[in-house]
Amino acid sequence: MSATKQETINTTLPILPISAVAQALNVHQRTLRIYDTQGILCPQRTEKNRRNYSLDDLEKAKLILFLTRNLALNLSGVKIILAILEEMNVKPMDYMSIIDKVAKKAGIDTKIQENNIEKTARRGRKPKAEK
Repeated sequence: MSATKQETINTTLPILPISAVAQALNVHQRTLRIYDTQGILCPQRTEKNRRNYSLDDLEKAKLILFLTRNLALNLSGVKIILAILEEMNVKPMDYMSIIDKVAKKAGIDTKIQENNIEKTARRGRKPKAEK
């Protein structure tokens, strides 16, 4: 094999179980199941109907988390953005860089994103009782 030939990785191959993806993204498996139910992140299934995620799915999941946490979008907004990216034939590896550029053009800087992360982290949780 030639040293100049660059090996390509098949990023569409379903190789990661839901537990590995959940751990890598630091989310609950239920979150990934919700994304699947909503039609946002639909991994391939094994013969035993278990979800197996590809590297492209992992990139897509990272984008979904960025959109929901940093930009405070709901899942409907995420669906629209994913549809636009797919319509533009953008590769999953390029999702984050494009969305980051768009967010900056829209004036959503790091400080706003940090504020959104703080807000979304508290969402759905009861306030702690004072002792």
